[in-house]
Amino acid sequence: MQRRPATFRKFSNAIVVGLSGFSALVGLFFLGWILMVVILKGIFSLSFDFFTKLPTPPGVAGGGLANAIVGTLLITLVAVLMGVPLGILGGIYLSEFGERSKLAAVIRFASNVLMGTPSIIVGVFVYAIIVYPMGHFSGYAGAVSLAVIMLPVVVRTTEDMLHLVPNTLREAALALGVPRWKVTFQVVFRAAKSGLLTGVLLAIARVSGETAPLLFTALNSPFWVKSLSNPTANLTVTIFNYAMSPYKDWQQKAWGASLLIMAGVLLVTIISRLYLKERGKR
Repeated sequence: MQRRPATFRKFSNAIVVGLSGFSALVGLFFLGWILMVVILKGIFSLSFDFFTKLPTPPGVAGGGLANAIVGTLLITLVAVLMGVPLGILGGIYLSEFGERSKLAAVIRFASNVLMGTPSIIVGVFVYAIIVYPMGHFSGYAGAVSLAVIMLPVVVRTTEDMLHLVPNTLREAALALGVPRWKVTFQVVFRAAKSGLLTGVLLAIARVSGETAPLLFTALNSPFWVKSLSNPTANLTVTIFNYAMSPYKDWQQKAWGASLLIMAGVLLVTIISRLYLKERGKR
């Protein structure tokens, strides 16, 4: 067998490494550009009133988006409480119990299809099964739509992270007579906790900027959030409405709300990473 010259292999390797590095730099460049624009345009909107006051009528300066901030937090919290436990349990079944069964194959297929479904389709679906029969929009309907979007992300990431745990850990615990469910929750989960948390954060980041589902479900409101049973203020729909308006004050608040969402996702991710890093050192 004739060997190719080392010079050609080194040259090919240098080209591939160079293209990979260039692609990474292009992605970082556009990410930095987006972050810079949002920060520069949104930082001047953030004030004490922005976080404490209600929106003003069209054309009236001042006010804030306190109701939209509270509504977004509540809707996201309810969505997490609905979507994350179901997603984790589904991932556990696929990884630990179902494995290669026909039901597991169907669940994986449905999860893949749902993961690629446009969010607006999910919004229309929840509108048809919840909003239309109830006769009005509600924050709970918005939370359901976000939970549906989160569900396949959590299912697949949970399954993938649990598959990375060595089987020797499971076998060692089972050899001691520990029940299978205890092995899963007390041994396998501990070994995969960083990956599971990453999957949950990924799911939260996936829905944090969704607008279309909330347009069909939660809609919006200029008032304080007293109950999620009614149309509920939220940041994403507020950004959509304010950015499309002809009022400069509203447009500026839309940039501020965009910065708030972006900073929230980054902050949660960084704090979680630092926490897991510190826990890993102990």
